[in-house]
Amino acid sequence: MSDLTPMSPQYAQWLSELKARIHSAQQRAALAVNRELVLLYWQIGRDILERQEREGWGARVIDRLSRDLRGAFPEMKGFSPRNLKYMKAFAEAWPDVSIVQQAAAQLPWFHLCTLIDKLKNASERDWYLARAIEHGWSRNMLVIQIETRLRERSGQARTNFETRLPGPLSELARESLKDPYRLDFLGIGSEAMERAIEEAIVHHITRFLLELGAGFAFVGRQVHLEVGGEDFFIDLLFYHLKLHCYLVVELKACPFKPEHTGQLGFYLSAWDALKKAPEDGPTIGLLLCKSKNQVVVEYALRDSSCPIGVAEYQLTGVLPEDLQTSLPSIEAIEQAMQSSED
Repeated sequence: MSDLTPMSPQYAQWLSELKARIHSAQQRAALAVNRELVLLYWQIGRDILERQEREGWGARVIDRLSRDLRGAFPEMKGFSPRNLKYMKAFAEAWPDVSIVQQAAAQLPWFHLCTLIDKLKNASERDWYLARAIEHGWSRNMLVIQIETRLRERSGQARTNFETRLPGPLSELARESLKDPYRLDFLGIGSEAMERAIEEAIVHHITRFLLELGAGFAFVGRQVHLEVGGEDFFIDLLFYHLKLHCYLVVELKACPFKPEHTGQLGFYLSAWDALKKAPEDGPTIGLLLCKSKNQVVVEYALRDSSCPIGVAEYQLTGVLPEDLQTSLPSIEAIEQAMQSSED
């Protein structure tokens, strides 16, 4: 066997493999610890609920329990009265332990606190819980998606996908579009013209991709197409990694007009004929306009042979009042836990 030195390629490759294994083991260990912690918190919350109901104990039992648990486990954080109340709310929100074991335990505790804090409807909580797991959202991203009402907007764009795309692809493509698109992060006025909106989107492309949704990759702006010796330019071009198809986005800083679908349909046909690879699915189009008449859109899409979706964009927006709750923010919880248990 040949001698190995720390500088040899064999050693470097071995070290790289070991680092990858250790990192993977650390991730699995962290997930296991989080799972056990979440399950413990659910069990404590369930016990609080059951004891208060059976024994008739009032809210003061939580303060007493907090003092006793912190005294018994001074090295552990998380037993402040405020966090114990969240454990109780957690058990109320998800009373079925199988859901906690299979889904909720996959998220960090403060993600779950965010869902409890922001959402009072069980189906909404479950929807955002599933999406947070599927897309690996950070807590801040989860807050953004809730506050911008992602669930209400998902799959709401008017499309003709049902008749223009194959069955499984049609449903997935429809769910990938939303209405309206919130573009208030662009920082431009509501009367901005198409080119200004386009430039702002490219400048804030990371934020726009987050708003566009999971799976989209940015290909280019003002993408050139030569058709019959004439030059044409696509406003924005994206590729969906799960759908395996291109998305052509056209911006219209005016109300929807039927002729807009004709222009977008031309771009889709030309791209499919001249640029699309054989393994790519049919290119789909998204027309973003300032406003739309639903009936006019429906008739316009009926006559289009290309898969097109139509949605509005909003350049300004405010946080809906009904998302404000009486419970404290997650930051407040963390600060309270830190100060009460140091």
